[in-house]
Amino acid sequence: MDLCIFPILCILSGGQREGTTVLNIFNDQDYNRSVITIVASIDCIREAVLSACEQACGLIDMRAYAGGHPTMGAVDLVPLYPLGEEVGLGDCAKEARAVAAGLTERVSGTSAFFFGWADSPQHRGLAQRRKEMGWFRKNPDTGASRPDVGPLPQKRYGLTGIGASPYVMNCNVTIDTQDLALGRSIAMAIRESTPGGLPGVQVLALPHEGAVEIACNVESMKGNPPSQVGERGEPWPTFSIGGQLYCHAPASLITARVTELAGRQGVATKGTALVGFTPHECKGLAERALSLGIAEFWKELRRVHM
Repeated sequence: MDLCIFPILCILSGGQREGTTVLNIFNDQDYNRSVITIVASIDCIREAVLSACEQACGLIDMRAYAGGHPTMGAVDLVPLYPLGEEVGLGDCAKEARAVAAGLTERVSGTSAFFFGWADSPQHRGLAQRRKEMGWFRKNPDTGASRPDVGPLPQKRYGLTGIGASPYVMNCNVTIDTQDLALGRSIAMAIRESTPGGLPGVQVLALPHEGAVEIACNVESMKGNPPSQVGERGEPWPTFSIGGQLYCHAPASLITARVTELAGRQGVATKGTALVGFTPHECKGLAERALSLGIAEFWKELRRVHM
């Protein structure tokens, strides 16, 4: 069975620091989906991701794909995040557009749409662009989508989303039920667009390994953290890009909110998993990996990351 890949690309430095490292590889058999976290300097990131995308397109045929997670492409998503002060969102956007051009040139028949800072001048977010492209539909018609780069999507490769934004954390909370309707009601309650929802949190409820997973994209927001705190009272984590402060909801706050809502219906949570890292973890591990020249740092990690 073919699986789609989702490379997360983090640009650490704008200088001449050489090297590329794979920080994390996560494979989910139920979703039939892989998430790969790659970190490099801005001089190296383009070739690293294009090589990975070429390999994926040669191995994955979307005509044979089946999985429990929404997807539209063999390479489904390529988000670029700045990690260091020397690299800005404009730099990532430029690289994202270059990656899209390079992919469609190297792999004939591939196509892509832009989101975030790469989507100029609108800067539409990923959720909005996915909705416009039909990504959330059970059986999306990629042939009806209008890509920003490349031909009309072909069934073999599908459609790839490529963009740039402040760091997005993936936080999944599993509830001990197979009641997807309950999962969807919880997802709606915590979603940013719902009054009283969590800022920056985009959510899907998906069946997963005999339970329901509340799958959250936790977007970083510009400015000071709100007054909400995590389960143990910790504040929202912060970081900066080019001197601008950003923050994101802590995983413990998301877990606490899901636990509360599920508990009202007599349903327990089974656990919380981060797919990859928080922004602080990612930057710290990336600096260590590149300073040591370790290309496959994911093999060196003693603590298991999803």
